[in-house]
Amino acid sequence: MSIAPAATQPATTTDPETLGWMRGFPPSPDRTITFRDGSFRSFPELRWAWSNIRQLVPTVNVWRGAGPASPLPRAEQDIGAVASTTMDGRPMTFAKMLEETYTDGVAVLHRGRLIYERYFGALKPHKPHIAMSVTKSLTGVLAGILVAEGRIDPQAPVTDYVPELKASAFGDARVHEIMDMTTGLLYTEVYTDKNSDVWGLRRANGMAPIPAAYDGPTTIFDFLVAQKKQGEHGKAFAYKTVNTDVLAWIIRRASGVTLSDLLSERIWQPMGAEEDAYYHVDRIGTESGGGGLSTCLRDLARFGETMRNHGRFNGRQIVPSSVVEDIARGGDPDKFKPAGYTTLPGASYRNQWWVTHNEHGAYMARGVHGQGIYIDPRAEMVIARYASHPMAGNAANDPVTLPAYMALAKALMTGG
Repeated sequence: MSIAPAATQPATTTDPETLGWMRGFPPSPDRTITFRDGSFRSFPELRWAWSNIRQLVPTVNVWRGAGPASPLPRAEQDIGAVASTTMDGRPMTFAKMLEETYTDGVAVLHRGRLIYERYFGALKPHKPHIAMSVTKSLTGVLAGILVAEGRIDPQAPVTDYVPELKASAFGDARVHEIMDMTTGLLYTEVYTDKNSDVWGLRRANGMAPIPAAYDGPTTIFDFLVAQKKQGEHGKAFAYKTVNTDVLAWIIRRASGVTLSDLLSERIWQPMGAEEDAYYHVDRIGTESGGGGLSTCLRDLARFGETMRNHGRFNGRQIVPSSVVEDIARGGDPDKFKPAGYTTLPGASYRNQWWVTHNEHGAYMARGVHGQGIYIDPRAEMVIARYASHPMAGNAANDPVTLPAYMALAKALMTGG
């Protein structure tokens, strides 16, 4: 089957079900996707892979618990025709936005009711999809819970919790600089550059094959202790996943349990998750706290609704309200501005969340290839979306998705 270049392939012609990836017993060689050859990261193969990570790499479970799933009351609305204008001036509808951005699944909650839910391609309601860097925002919330309990001090040196990092770039960093990604690091995270350090991180965390002649770190811990400093800590935001993996290390030390067990105990079980989640793990079983979580879509929406309700969901206070309110207030836009995110003017970054500071006070969890949770407090709206966009960076999604989200928020507020 001839496959056109990614830039010319719309979502309709790259649907993994239509293309027949991994069909058959065994699948034919030209329809087989594997980890060892890196094909799972190629487009359009990734449109299957992002909904089937557990078939490709080792994982660890996040147990949902033995109780019933929390209810998500339904009040279906046909919002597909809600109109918006993209950042480059094109007319758009909500339904067309989903198609144009290679959406695998979307769930929209308004005032706690599920008003719109759609699935495409390989994703199904019960299937977990990789959240990519949306994972960071859950890591940030777990850290916030431990801060609220006095088990993590944001002003403390990182080495108070992880002395192994003393000789690394993080040796003179404070915990809050890790949480807000204001560390000065030599590490680079450029997804289009195959020589970027992010590929070394992916080899270390188990999400990229190890080349035959490779002699670098092969675990997350070994990768983190090898990081070098560049510049000063605390001066400017720079999006670098290694910060989150250091934060996850701090969380493990402060709590005394694995990240997967902590997420299960503190969020997944009390939230009444519908399905188990899972993390992909490195070669010694360590979860990737910066991008390794896979969840079903409705549970992602439940978590978003928990945040919108100031940490309360399923009849209980799950996350301290102070943690949510600190995130929603945002960080310092002046520290964020030098990072150059043209689609997020006036935004900031706070404890692993992106804060828009727009007219509705919306804030977001974001991951490459289009994963996201969008929380609009003023419109009482939560959008959870999984996707498999051919381009990793969200600069490919934002010009279409963010105007569509704002247009939908305004339509819901006016009853339109």
